[in-house]
Amino acid sequence: MVLDAVLAYLHFAAIFTLFGYMVAEAVMLRGTLDEERVRRLGRIDLIYFGAAMAVLVTGFLRACFGVKGPDYYFSWWPVYAKLGTFILIALVSVGPTLAFIRWRRMLERDPAWKVPPEEQKKMRRFVMIELHLAALVPVFAVIMTRGIGR
Repeated sequence: MVLDAVLAYLHFAAIFTLFGYMVAEAVMLRGTLDEERVRRLGRIDLIYFGAAMAVLVTGFLRACFGVKGPDYYFSWWPVYAKLGTFILIALVSVGPTLAFIRWRRMLERDPAWKVPPEEQKKMRRFVMIELHLAALVPVFAVIMTRGIGR
């Protein structure tokens, strides 16, 4: 029981961190992107990646070692819907991550370089898509934990 509670706490903490840094990226992409903000955006994206890995690891540990056990989770569709949505979010996040790296490199070569507004807008749209997809994951979690449709 204690292990289940600790795993649940760690999983929720990772989820909140993930959402927080996703929102931070969206907010950062609204303003003017000077060299300082592009660097900060890169650090935020790195922490976001770490939080995503923590969500996966703690979720897997919770499914395998939690009270309900792996048979409960891996025997029906909501867990696969959660994982599929999570993978889709990861795929969408590749574009912004690569853009942030490219922007940082461009600014290192030429401090006068500016992020093209249309590209900044496009990356913000990708991050917003990630956020909207991420909002679906708790829906699948509620279905799963309540045993709905089983």
